[in-house]
Amino acid sequence: MPGSVAHITHVVDPSLLRGCAEVERTERGLLPHRLPRSARDQCFDAQLHAAESQPSGVRLVFRSTATVVELDLLRTTVSITGMPARPDGRVDLVVDGQLTDQKTTSAGDVVRVNPASGESTVERGAVGTARFSGLPARDKTIEIWLPNSERTEVVGFRTDHPIQPPPPDGRRVWIHHGSSISQGSNAAGPSTTWPAVAAALAGVEPVNLGLAGSAMLDQFTARTIRDAKADAISVKIGINLVNTDLLRHRAFVPAVHGFLDTIRDGHPDVALLVVGPLYCPIHETTPGPAAFDVSALEAGEIKFLATGDPDVAARPGNPLGKLTLTHIRDQLETIVAQRSQTDPLLHYLDGLSLYGPADAAEHPLPDNLHPDATTHRMIGERFAHLAFGPTGALSPEKTVRPAQH
Repeated sequence: MPGSVAHITHVVDPSLLRGCAEVERTERGLLPHRLPRSARDQCFDAQLHAAESQPSGVRLVFRSTATVVELDLLRTTVSITGMPARPDGRVDLVVDGQLTDQKTTSAGDVVRVNPASGESTVERGAVGTARFSGLPARDKTIEIWLPNSERTEVVGFRTDHPIQPPPPDGRRVWIHHGSSISQGSNAAGPSTTWPAVAAALAGVEPVNLGLAGSAMLDQFTARTIRDAKADAISVKIGINLVNTDLLRHRAFVPAVHGFLDTIRDGHPDVALLVVGPLYCPIHETTPGPAAFDVSALEAGEIKFLATGDPDVAARPGNPLGKLTLTHIRDQLETIVAQRSQTDPLLHYLDGLSLYGPADAAEHPLPDNLHPDATTHRMIGERFAHLAFGPTGALSPEKTVRPAQH
């Protein structure tokens, strides 16, 4: 009821946090990690470390008759000189599967970066509180989804009634790996990223390994998937390899095989769906790297452009050619067709069926790379139908390898 006081303080038990690989105790709270320490120790890239500590898909889950819930959070934001400020993160309240309320994050630490000098400084800030009131006074499952795009430590947790862990619900666990689009860039909130939308519609327990700027076919990411519990797995491959200009064709094909081999080492009998890149006009036939559009920055907007030369793009007979999205789709389809002859639970989904040229005309990418909030929902709805529907690769009927006769 309005005005109720959340006077019961709880020790934040890491077991209440879903969707993370492990939880680190910091000097100020609990920091969920989506990659384990063994993976983090094998990569020096600050982009990867930032992305995996942004808790996309991570939520605090419990049952209670509480009408008031307060969560103290310490966020870390990044301010880059000359760049427009990013919107505040959001915390979503989901009650019995329904998005009920949303709060923006506040306060927190700020990392200030000067790209000209390469220097960065950290300004320590205060803890912010997301307070939700007016919840229905009945026994219910409460999920608090943490921000998908801000490093977030859980510092405190209070309610006005006791809590208990939720009972097992029997849902299948779906692990998805992808880029910043999968992490949820430009989504309306952490429970409305396209993987979260798809998971809700399909009735599965999501583990989001969308890593902004870091879907690079890294073996430590494949090992993370290999070692995790999973009933269905999808990996979306492509855009980060192009917009970083990381690999050539010669290295790309074996890297895909190696990534899939590693996953299969731990999950030989689980449905595995390879998803090709969504449509992205700037990189369809033009290689990377991508760069900020300086004229857009001068106007206070963030937009990207492709800086590669189409004449050096990968094509038949050119093993050292640069990757484009068109080439990657062709190669992924070929790789999956080859492997599926001996791996009947391996499937391919063309990313253009989730977001294609016609969609780009109606829902253009605001910054030339990432879909907007409405498009996130559309992609999630399509993925739920195509991947988890009756004939989809991740449907319950296809998540266990057929018996051999």
